[in-house]
Amino acid sequence: MHLRITSGDGLPIYLQIVNQVKYLAASGRLAPGEPLPSVRALAEQLLINPNTVARAYRELEAAGVVVTRRGAGVYLAEGGSPLAPAAVDKVLNERIDMLLAEASHFGIGLDELARRLRERGKILRSDKP
Repeated sequence: MHLRITSGDGLPIYLQIVNQVKYLAASGRLAPGEPLPSVRALAEQLLINPNTVARAYRELEAAGVVVTRRGAGVYLAEGGSPLAPAAVDKVLNERIDMLLAEASHFGIGLDELARRLRERGKILRSDKP
């Protein structure tokens, strides 16, 4: 599981983790029952405090996105994404808005951005097992 944390966007780090795990679940990039990294491992990977990861995992568990198996770790909940379609739309629209703003900042137009998205989509689909 690869997450990206940004310190300058104003969103608390634990919420960035929550949002990204929800996105990975909703998009099928994390499979139901798939283990998530341990709190310590993810904290080391992201160079953040383990308490931040633990808080994110608690939020995800409260939302029904993950389950904690005592002594075994944290896993994506069975049954797929518990996110309602409106929540999925909200997460995706936020990401699209950020992408459009960044592309505009770099002088990349909508047609070029769409081309790049299609290209990346092909690459991501070919990487799936």
